Amino acid sequence: MNSPVNSLLKHVISFEKSSLKAIYIQIAQQIINAIQRGYLSKGTKLPGTRVLGKLLHIHRNTVVAVYDELASQGWVEIIPNKGTFILVPEQTTVSIKAIAHKIDQVYDYSKTTGFPFQSSFHLASTFQETTATYSINGGTPDLRLHPTHQFARWYSAAMKRKSVISKWNQTTKLSYSIFETQLCNYLNATRGFHIKPHNLISTRSTEMSLYIVSQLLIKQNDIVLVGHLSNYASNMIFQEAGATIKTIPVNNGGLDIDYIRKHFVKHAIRCVYVCSNRHYPTTQTLHAERRLKLLELAKDYQFAIIEDDYDYDFQFEGSAMLPMAGADANGMVIYLGKLGQSLFPSFQTGFVVAPKNFISEAKNYRQLIDKQGDVIQEQMLSELINEGEVSRLIKKNMVVYKQRRDYLCKLLTTHFYKKIKWNIPSGGLAIWLEFEPKISLIKLAEQTQKNNLFLPKTILYQDRNTCAIRFGYGHLNEAEIEIVIKKLQEAYHAVSLKT
Repeated sequence: MNSPVNSLLKHVISFEKSSLKAIYIQIAQQIINAIQRGYLSKGTKLPGTRVLGKLLHIHRNTVVAVYDELASQGWVEIIPNKGTFILVPEQTTVSIKAIAHKIDQVYDYSKTTGFPFQSSFHLASTFQETTATYSINGGTPDLRLHPTHQFARWYSAAMKRKSVISKWNQTTKLSYSIFETQLCNYLNATRGFHIKPHNLISTRSTEMSLYIVSQLLIKQNDIVLVGHLSNYASNMIFQEAGATIKTIPVNNGGLDIDYIRKHFVKHAIRCVYVCSNRHYPTTQTLHAERRLKLLELAKDYQFAIIEDDYDYDFQFEGSAMLPMAGADANGMVIYLGKLGQSLFPSFQTGFVVAPKNFISEAKNYRQLIDKQGDVIQEQMLSELINEGEVSRLIKKNMVVYKQRRDYLCKLLTTHFYKKIKWNIPSGGLAIWLEFEPKISLIKLAEQTQKNNLFLPKTILYQDRNTCAIRFGYGHLNEAEIEIVIKKLQEAYHAVSLKT
């Protein structure tokens, strides 16, 4: 009971029985945090389920659920008749490092960044117009699921608040707003963060977040690493900032971190852009081991990590993996996210989480391009977060989106058996479809247009090794999905006969 590991776990683990989050999830997330920060290293044996249950005063079945959750995410290995052992990248020792790492600071967020950044100062549109009735996109929510009249009442109520007028007329900011505090609390509760409002800035969108970050971080010809197949919008923003984009391989485990160490030297990389939960466009999740390797490499090579968690809220199976930023003790990670994807677009907001000094400069930059902000939106979002409406709408809509995903996969099996391959993603609003044998995707898009179905160029990915589309299904109901799949099948056969 008095072993170093037991003492460590007793010190770092705390949970609230009244929390909406299950106790086993709270405990699992805190053990993951301890692993990521280096308090528990590879080979460390965790206490038995009965011992840990007695230590934390919880039922043994709860401990079993904790270890199963850790094993499902790849953080531990459960060996029958031997025990549960930590799985992390190779290190020089397997002893715990609580003393060296100042155990009392286990949840402290880094006060400063571990990298330098510049403190200040256009883009070809990818928008395509179409007259087609049906379309496929990269994965957006369905606006029809949003309760129109309810949003109208919320917005009207927010406008009538006397505090809104005072916020518009406010010339100096004496403290953090209610919205910043509520958003901070929401992220701490849902993403395992331990941040304060000075670690957070809200923006109009994730694109705006990334634009501000890139303007502060990137100088001319700085090297930015992205996946071999990556987000076209983020690449455009990086290029606008003057970056030299280099691609690295992506496979079933996400970005190949070992490739970075083999092909780049220290101080040559400015930042690595990663969609950790679901890589864009392939939807591959960055495995736990690679997350740890990336954090370690960032510290060693002195580059920033831009972690884009664009669809964290849409997790259908299990629980979403916690952001790397939550366990970043060295100030190497800049975290981007969205809030309100189950709300109308005008009510959605982006946000950035980073060390205080970076956020302070980001707010100065935001003043230049969005000085007024939207105080009504902030007022309404504060109330929706506080009343639990944001979480309620997310849970309600996730049931619908999961059904649509499963129905899409069923139709793909029926209409494209052995012609398209895909993996069912654990979440998100898009599926990565790879054509075998390969066809011309440009010709496919031209043929679908004739069939009243629009395929934008931004979802088509084709080169010597790739022939795939990112099929966003969130905006389509089941009847529309069936129509779209039939039209896609007709176009596919037409193109196949010509090749």
